[in-house]
Formats: sequence, C-alpha cells, structure tokens
Amino acid sequence: MDDQTPKPSRRIRYKGTHPKAFKEKYKELQPEQYTNDIENILKQGRTPAGMHRSICVDEIMEFLNIKPGQTGLDATLGYGGHSLEMLKRLAPNGRLFAIDVDPIELPRTKERLENLGYGPEVLIIKKMNFSEMDQIIYESGPLDFVLADLGVSSMQIDNPERGFSFKTEGPLDLRLNPKSGKSAAAFLKTVKQQELKDILFENSDEPYAEEISRTIILYISRGIEIKTTTQLKNIITEALVFLPAQTRNDIIKKSCQRCFQALRIEVNNEFGVLNKFLDKLPKVLAPGGRVAILTFHSGEDRRVKKSFQSLYNVGIFKEIASEPIRPSAQECNDNPRAKSAKLRWAIRVE
Repeated sequence: MDDQTPKPSRRIRYKGTHPKAFKEKYKELQPEQYTNDIENILKQGRTPAGMHRSICVDEIMEFLNIKPGQTGLDATLGYGGHSLEMLKRLAPNGRLFAIDVDPIELPRTKERLENLGYGPEVLIIKKMNFSEMDQIIYESGPLDFVLADLGVSSMQIDNPERGFSFKTEGPLDLRLNPKSGKSAAAFLKTVKQQELKDILFENSDEPYAEEISRTIILYISRGIEIKTTTQLKNIITEALVFLPAQTRNDIIKKSCQRCFQALRIEVNNEFGVLNKFLDKLPKVLAPGGRVAILTFHSGEDRRVKKSFQSLYNVGIFKEIASEPIRPSAQECNDNPRAKSAKLRWAIRVE
C-alpha cells in the first residue's frame, strides 16, 4: 500500500451507548453523512447539534412575496435556512445580500450554501453587524425586502465553548463575536450591584433580580471570579434557595434562562444595535419594500412594534402588522425553540 495514502480517521469515542458531549456527536456534526439519523432526531422535535431550524419560514416567505430578479437582504444569516428559501425564489437574476457578525459560523454557512450552488453571483455574504446594513446599499441599491431573525442560533446555544447555555459547562462568554468586546465573565468583574439588578430586570424581566444580583456581587467582592456557565448557574441556585422546595427547581431554571439572556443582551449591546437597525430601515428599503423581523422576547418586540408604529404614523410605512404572527402549534410541537417567537412586518410607501 502507498505510504502516502491517508488513513481513515476513527470516530470520537464516548462512554455509554449514545454520545452526550457536543464534540462527541459525530453524526449530528456531520449531517450530510448521516441523513437518516438527522431525520430521526428532527422527528423527535430536537435540533441536531451544530444545526439550526429556521422558524416561521412559510409565514415569512408568504409575506415577503419574493419575485425573481429582486434584491434583498438577510440581515442575520445564521445557519442560512431563511436565506436558502429566499434564494430559491429569486432565480433567475435576483441577488441576496446576507450579513452576520459571527466569525465562527459565517464561513461554515457560506460553504454550505456554495455547495448547494449559490455562489457570489447570486449570494453576497459579508461579515458585519446588522446595524451597519446601510453600507450594503452602495453595492446593492435599494432593497426589495429585508429579513432580520433576532434569535440566537442553535449552533451557538448548543456549543459549550460559546458559553450561551447554563445546561453545559463552558466559559462564561455569551458574545456573538467572541473576538470583539468583553465576555460576560469580564463584564461581571466590574459591574455594580444596582447596575446588574437593572440589567437583569430591564433585559429579561427577571423577578428575582435583587436577590440574584446581590449574591453575584457578594462572590465578586470576595475575589471570586465567575468564569464558567456552571459557576453562574450555581450562584443563581444559591440566591434562590429561599424559595419553596416544591417549585424551586422550575423557578431556578427559568431564572437561569432569563439571567443568561440578560447578560447576552448586555455584552452584545443587542438593544442598541437593534435600535440602529430600525432607524436605518427607511434608508435601505425601496419604494414598496417589505421588512420582516422575528423576535424572541418582549424587549425586542416592544422596540420593533414602537418603531414600526412611529414610521407608519409619519407616512414612511403604508402598512404594518396590527398583531404579531406566532408560529403554528404544529411548528412549536416540532421545534420547541419556536414557542417564544413573534413575527412583525411592515411595507414601505411606494
């Protein structure tokens, strides 16, 4: 045998009958090689590790009403599920611009879509924050449609190295772009108790913001750095030990979800960049252009609703959603991560 022939790599070994750690899930992380296994996971209402299930796809496509030859923007590319559906409708001669701030997932999605036949002649991908989308129109011209999905991708949540979830041990990072800005761990080292309390309440409506912020600051004041997701989860658990035993675990789980969300919003300045994005919509939309925004918590939805109503009142939008569109019961059953989603839309005057 030729010594230069590469030896086949062996799969990662793991304890038990099923892989549990993120890196051990070799089938889920290579979906193109294990299509039957991936299909079974999806049928169980789970999202395979390293993948993302786009939400409200049919509802978004119905509203955007994309025509061949149009030019649009996916302002939050992520795994590329929404973009793929847009691209199918733009042919022939249409163009889709797509942006994302995540330097880890962006090249993976670009490669995935290129392998499906969507190269730079129809799909122009750029690494940037969606608050900078006005830079796109110098190349694209006015946009016929814009989509922004404000949810965190499943790839980010499931990868413990990104630090987005309290369910697995990992660095307390929470940055969408881990190469820019302060991590959540670094932020907690300098934050004051009142500031932290306000962040937990304003960013995620945390009812126990007082107790949790006090306990976190107590640890910081003792010189203990909160470096991992598990550390923060344990501190939140300690802060809520006074709760009745019969309801404690469920409340702690929900408080962990809210606190991690609140810190993620803070370290990524998510409300600030969303406000900039909303302010720039009139500059980028063509006459009659359509925008759809998918939100996942009340703070986002309030801002989108207020902006759309304001632009409608001054005559920039001719029509806006009177009520948000929610995912169907079937979609929520198939994909539990869809349950909190709200879709709002608007149409620019012609």
